[in-house]
Amino acid sequence: MKIPPRSKLVFIGDSITDCERARPVGEGLFGAVGKGYVAIVDGLLGAIHPAHAIRVVNMGTGGNTAPDLKARWQTDVLDLKPDWLSVMIGVNDVWRQFDLPRQTEIHVLPDVFRKTLDELAARTRPTVKGLILMSPFYIEPNRADAMRLRMDEYGAIVKETARKNDALFVDTQAAFDAVLQHMHANAIAWDRVHPNIVGHAIIARAFLNAIGVPM
Repeated sequence: MKIPPRSKLVFIGDSITDCERARPVGEGLFGAVGKGYVAIVDGLLGAIHPAHAIRVVNMGTGGNTAPDLKARWQTDVLDLKPDWLSVMIGVNDVWRQFDLPRQTEIHVLPDVFRKTLDELAARTRPTVKGLILMSPFYIEPNRADAMRLRMDEYGAIVKETARKNDALFVDTQAAFDAVLQHMHANAIAWDRVHPNIVGHAIIARAFLNAIGVPM
């Protein structure tokens, strides 16, 4: 496994990461790490590599975009002094362009998304032992769908940012695409965005494979 024993692994992102995690810091007892993929990763790391004693912290916040992450980066990332950091952002950056198309002042367009993510990655990479960037996704098999096309564009930005900043890249969209060959999107997420437990397991599996825990 790429993450060494006794490492502190912090996850940050939007509602897909959040999943009812504890405030102000998502760590500790009684479901503090939330009910989503972060909890599944935490549980499997403990079950498969118990001697590693990986410390998992969830700092996801529902509704966040890349600029929202930037606004809380100091307190919710740097001040926590992670050894490894995982970032999954971009869904809301894209979604607001489609569900609130007239409110252009809240849209995060590709150039802003790219610049913000690259700035955060470049700022943080020297302070951590490992950085993981996870693509945003849209659980829609029709790749010609307008929102799916846009999400793929933002996923490509995340992949390029990972390459530039010596980070691991987790292609969550590809992980969903593989499952969508056998399941309808409605069986994974009613709105194509917020996954059920199957969807969160798909994300967790992609993450664990990327860090060298074959699933």
